[in-house]
Amino acid sequence: MTTRGDQILDRPLAEIGGKGLFIKELEVAMAEGRAHLAVHSMKDVPMVTPEGFVLAAISARENPHDAFVSNKYAGLDDLPAGAVVGTSSLRREAVLRAKYPHLTISSLRGNLDTRLRKLDGGEYDAIILAAAGLIRLGLENRIRTVLTAEQSLPAPGQGALGIELVAGDAAMAAVVAPLNDPDTAHCVNAERAFSRALGGSCQVPLGGYAVSDGGEIWLRGFVATADGKEIVAGELRGEVGRIAGDDEALGRRLAADLRARGADAILDKLAHCR
Repeated sequence: MTTRGDQILDRPLAEIGGKGLFIKELEVAMAEGRAHLAVHSMKDVPMVTPEGFVLAAISARENPHDAFVSNKYAGLDDLPAGAVVGTSSLRREAVLRAKYPHLTISSLRGNLDTRLRKLDGGEYDAIILAAAGLIRLGLENRIRTVLTAEQSLPAPGQGALGIELVAGDAAMAAVVAPLNDPDTAHCVNAERAFSRALGGSCQVPLGGYAVSDGGEIWLRGFVATADGKEIVAGELRGEVGRIAGDDEALGRRLAADLRARGADAILDKLAHCR
């Protein structure tokens, strides 16, 4: 299915309704019985699942990091002043503006082939994409550098696929249950709870990334202004969730910590800009 999010390519995603544009039409198809399930990139799934639907499985994560793609330069540090970097993400834009103020950041929309074609056509000196998408489509050779979490903290859910079902569909839930990867699910649930507690959407420059580390979840997160001039970041560790809600509690705790250290002021500014 081609959704409105795929069709409207001349405006930033935040201006046309956000990530839900990719999801809503698939949910309608399930509700009408035209589809049994929907598969989503978890970084594109809105933080609140609508009533009547459920995320039944989260698969093992592909590379969760951002990728630097360029035909002329090996990495971000090699770009000269004024070089044009394309991205569709306010999160990536904020990080780039904060760490590389000499670069020109330009909006980049379209499917993966379209984005690469624009790069190859000379519209951009480099573009930043999710490494997972390139790898899944056999385009790993286009990646010049995989950015570390320290360079660009991933979006909540990045690299993971989620399977959405109509709530109460026990037969399909049984079919997809073996595809659920507990380690990935614990981490993604913590990331999404962090984002949800901060009102995360494509209109909020926000990163959230968790890894399993020795029986613990290590969760890092930040929220920023779009120009990258104000950033509040933090991290927490907690035991891997033993009961439902443990992972979400860790995410909420980190969000509360960021709010206590100035994130609310950033969120207020973002709200006034919409």
